[in-house]
Amino acid sequence: MCLIVVGWRAHPDFPLVVAANRDEFYARPTAMAGFWDDVPEIIGGRDLEAGGTWLGISRSGRFAAVTNVREPGASKGYLSRGKLTQNFLTGRQSAAEYVAGIDMGQYAGFNLLIGDNTSLWYCSNRGAAPRELAPGIYGVSNHLLDSPWPKLLSARRRMAQALSTLPDRAPLFDILADAEIVPDAELPATGVPLEWERLLSAIFVRSEPYGTRASTVVGQTVDGAISFEERSFGPGGQALQASLMSTGV
Repeated sequence: MCLIVVGWRAHPDFPLVVAANRDEFYARPTAMAGFWDDVPEIIGGRDLEAGGTWLGISRSGRFAAVTNVREPGASKGYLSRGKLTQNFLTGRQSAAEYVAGIDMGQYAGFNLLIGDNTSLWYCSNRGAAPRELAPGIYGVSNHLLDSPWPKLLSARRRMAQALSTLPDRAPLFDILADAEIVPDAELPATGVPLEWERLLSAIFVRSEPYGTRASTVVGQTVDGAISFEERSFGPGGQALQASLMSTGV
C-alpha cells in the first residue's frame, strides 16, 4: 500500500473513512478483497506470497493498514509487514496494547495505522513513536505520517472536500484515480532514480511492471455498519474488476 488517507471522527455520520491505493509489482500473487474464508469476520485483500494483508477491517470495526518505508538497499525484515495488520485484525488486543507490543526490529521499514472503534493509532519503526491520533484527516505514503509529499498533501486536502459528499463515494475514488505526475522541482528525494521518483509521485501509479493494483474506499457509520469497495487494476492501469462488500450493525 503506497497511499492511505484517513478521516477519523471528521464526519458526524462516518467516524472512519479510508481512501487508499496499494502499489505493487503486478507479478506478485494477490487475492483481491473479500471476506476471508478462514476468518469470515474480516474483509480485506490477501498477499499470497508472504501472507498477511495491506488493508483490512473486521465486522466489529477493527481496522488496520500498512505501508512500507521507501529506503532503497535496506535489508529485508525477518517478518512480513503484512503480518502486522493480519495479527491485529485477528486478535483481541486494544490498538494501544497492540502497538506497545510490536517488536519493531523484526520488520523492514513500515507505517501502521490501526483502530479499534474507540481509538486510532499510528506507529512506525523509522523514528516515529507510537501515538494515538486525535480526530482529523491524516495521510501516509512511503515516509512518515503526514510527510509533506505533494501527492499526500493533495490527497489530504481533497479528502476534506470529499467527506462532505458522503455517502457518495465517487469523489473519494476520483482522488485515488489521479495519475498526474509531479513536476521535477517538487519531487521528494528518496534515493530511487529520477524516473522512478516521477512515476511514484502520482497518486495513481501507472506502468507495465508496477503500479496501483487496488483502490479501496472503506466507510464505517456511527451505528457500526461497514462498506468496503475495491477497484483492481492490471499493467498500465487497466481496470480489471470492482467489488462492494458491506455489513450491517
